[in-house]
Amino acid sequence: MADPKGFLKHSRADAPKRPTDERLGDWHEVYAALSTEDRNAQVATQAARCMDCGIPFCHSGSAGCPLGNLIPEWNNMVRRGQWEMASDRLHATNNFPEFTGKLCPAPCEAGCVLAISPDAGGAVAIKRVEETIAEVAWENSYVSPRISEEHTGKRVAVVGSGPAGLAAAQQLTRAGHEVTVYERDDRIGGLMRYGIPEFKMEKSALDRRLAQMRDEGTKFVTGCEVGVDLTVADLRAGHDAVVLAVGALRGRDDTTIPGRELDGVHLAMEHLVPANKEVEGDGPTPISAEGKHVIILGGGDTGADCYGTATRQGALSVTQLDNYPQPPTERDDELSPWPVWPYVLRTYPAHEEAGERKFAVAIESFAGDAEGRVRAVRLRHVEVSRDENGRRQVVPVSDEVEELPCDLALLAIGFEGVERMPLLDGLGIELTKRGTIGSGSNWETTAPDVFVCGDAHRGASLVVWAIAEGRSVAHAVDSQLMGTSELPSPVHPTALPLAV
Repeated sequence: MADPKGFLKHSRADAPKRPTDERLGDWHEVYAALSTEDRNAQVATQAARCMDCGIPFCHSGSAGCPLGNLIPEWNNMVRRGQWEMASDRLHATNNFPEFTGKLCPAPCEAGCVLAISPDAGGAVAIKRVEETIAEVAWENSYVSPRISEEHTGKRVAVVGSGPAGLAAAQQLTRAGHEVTVYERDDRIGGLMRYGIPEFKMEKSALDRRLAQMRDEGTKFVTGCEVGVDLTVADLRAGHDAVVLAVGALRGRDDTTIPGRELDGVHLAMEHLVPANKEVEGDGPTPISAEGKHVIILGGGDTGADCYGTATRQGALSVTQLDNYPQPPTERDDELSPWPVWPYVLRTYPAHEEAGERKFAVAIESFAGDAEGRVRAVRLRHVEVSRDENGRRQVVPVSDEVEELPCDLALLAIGFEGVERMPLLDGLGIELTKRGTIGSGSNWETTAPDVFVCGDAHRGASLVVWAIAEGRSVAHAVDSQLMGTSELPSPVHPTALPLAV
């Protein structure tokens, strides 16, 4: 630590954003382009705020980063201008720091000691430092293929190409195994490809990492639904182990809302996937917000992704609804004491661009026209509580009904687990009560030599947890195939973030 008072001398500064009117005119990432010198100098200043705490909660697996990123170490290297050393240290624990730097909500920052009190000026801008290290590494060719000198002769199939599957595949390839990733979509990347809008992460960042993995020897097969295009018998016969990283893409619906069947009412992913494909050059989306009044139900990340997508498509208005009351703007220590994930109002860049948010409301019904298309939503003010069995219930608190125009309604109310698929039937795997795929302490499912990781195991979660589980399952598979493994295993299958 260069200066124990660095956090007193320098305020937290997040990356500057482009003007909103400029952002709404394209699909590029929202952040402004800085010269290399200015960017690196700003980030080095932010890194200098790190106190190199005796107990660094930022990379504690329960309160901070589940990957165990050695954050104070690479903060100090960045402060000193030792970018290549910082890249080596960061890549030692994280296969894809550019993904987490762009997409992770940063539990490391919530666990930063400087987040205890607003008087400290806010947490170190860890996420910004991390992303910049990754970009500097690519710009200066610090990132190169790591080709294994050993070839074990073992073949591993990874089903699914999201961050968990890609992390597992890269680790196993580097251990000397022959790894093939199977993806049912036409491109590799899972939700990072077709769920995350371009303005949050341009897909060139994904493509350059995939090029590295191909050079290392990982093979990719697209347009292949395992269990249909490739039978389970052939999958088993052709591989010594199988990793299931199929995600948790079964979207939560609410068919109890009157009018849910109207044309123009969709689950969020029905909107996001074709929108992303249009940006990829696959032709116009069939579900565009252009010229429409858009209502989004759900206050989380997916809702914000729909929000920003709709505004860029040219929506007349965008309104995001949340059943819960508006959270406080600062941490309430009684509700979420440091270092747990704080319960605070989260404003995404999309919310700064257009539209509005309404809290403590629920859709009473959708109203349609004579052609069966949605034309309005009727809202009631509500309160969320739990019944005697602990089940969530949304209760109206007044008789007042508010009606808003609506030509497109998007339900972004979460995910219920793994989709039903022939692959699981063929393997004889039953889903848990949570809709996920269970595992033993070594990540192995009830099907021998079949392992699971990521959202398929954990339920819909963060990109950083997906990568951590992918790295951990790679250790388990390598151990099973070889009897021992030197691959890291940052998390246990039962690991959970610290919560209240």
